[in-house]
Amino acid sequence: MSRANPGMMQSQIKGEDTMVDERAALASARAQMMYDANRKSAGVAYLLCLFFGGFGAHRFYLGSKLGGAVQLGLWVAGWVTLFLAWIPLGIWVLIDLFLIPGMARDRNMELADRFAFD
Repeated sequence: MSRANPGMMQSQIKGEDTMVDERAALASARAQMMYDANRKSAGVAYLLCLFFGGFGAHRFYLGSKLGGAVQLGLWVAGWVTLFLAWIPLGIWVLIDLFLIPGMARDRNMELADRFAFD
């Protein structure tokens, strides 16, 4: 009957632990790269708001599709209603200038959670 060498068994276990650690490190690095590639910048959102705020571009960029669509709808309705719909749109865009940092932070936290638990 042959007996397994105890030293060999320990080295195999250590090798498996090292492999698991390497896989975890690779998964963590992959999650970090995915987050970096998808994170949203408040600066970009501000530029979109300043130049294309009436179209809701900053809201689309930050992932708020409904808010962006409503702002775009108000911009289109402004042409039909002789610019009356642009009054609430302008107020909304001005308020958004204060809300952008929080919206970007919330979106980035959602991304971090999604990639951390994949």
